[in-house]
Amino acid sequence: MIGNKPKVLIAGGAGFIGFNLTKKLLSSGNFQIMIIDNFLTSQRANIDELRKYGDFKFIESNIEDLKPDFDVDHIYNLACPASPIHYQKYPIETWKASTFGVFSLLEITKKNKARFLQTSTSEIYGDPLVYPQNEEYWGNVNPIGVRSCYDEGKRAAETLIQDYRRTFDLDTKIVRLFNTFGPYMHPNDGRVVSNFIMSALKNEPIQIYGDGSSTRSFCYIDELVDGLISAMNIQFEGPINLGTTNEISILDLAKLIISKTNSQSLIEFLPAKPDDPIKRKPDLTRAENILKWKSNITLEDGLEKTIKHFQQML
Repeated sequence: MIGNKPKVLIAGGAGFIGFNLTKKLLSSGNFQIMIIDNFLTSQRANIDELRKYGDFKFIESNIEDLKPDFDVDHIYNLACPASPIHYQKYPIETWKASTFGVFSLLEITKKNKARFLQTSTSEIYGDPLVYPQNEEYWGNVNPIGVRSCYDEGKRAAETLIQDYRRTFDLDTKIVRLFNTFGPYMHPNDGRVVSNFIMSALKNEPIQIYGDGSSTRSFCYIDELVDGLISAMNIQFEGPINLGTTNEISILDLAKLIISKTNSQSLIEFLPAKPDDPIKRKPDLTRAENILKWKSNITLEDGLEKTIKHFQQML
């Protein structure tokens, strides 16, 4: 650490959440930032956009190729394809990022006695049999399905992190993110919010897989980033869910977006995808008690900000 400015490495800093986190830290002027990204699923334009907020160092690389010769104080790991359309296109790369990549970052953490934060996922709960999902639940995951490169990759990452923590007494944190949305989502990343908004703005059919009764809980990006920063700066053992209890069915989400965009889009139903979770809602007791964090932005308010961003893009 030079002066009072911690040196922060953000793996996956050109992606949706990584970009918003980097922008928040750069805007504060309190950190020296280094970004690692390979642009497998992220956008180069995000790096150019970040230069408006401050100076930082950028390295284009796979995280599994990193050597432990970095000088850092904090490491945020957001480096992994996170939407089904991407991790099913790049299953091997997804698995490598979650295993070999996390191993490389933990070696850097160990060398520097740094703080390490892993963004895990609600997907580790699979198609849950417990509702809402708390951190003690072990999940219901298909280990050989089309989603398992991501689900099981993130589960393996949590195992590796906890073993490093116990073996080397490292300061590690695991946060399990539920569905996040907001400005700077990739417009073609296959996630339900971006898909629906883009289709609605173009008056194209909104496609729903299954009957639309499946639920998700959507957290706005700005509040999620605040939760990540809080988690980095607090000591805790074990994973913590980050998300919101704004649970809504996929069909109702489509109708809401059509209404907010004044769209002429029709809803089109397609066959359900394999292993797609039926219900998804976090138990946020740990986040509220340990991090003193809670999401307060409503789904409607967050959607209005997100729709405005996509309208400006188009």
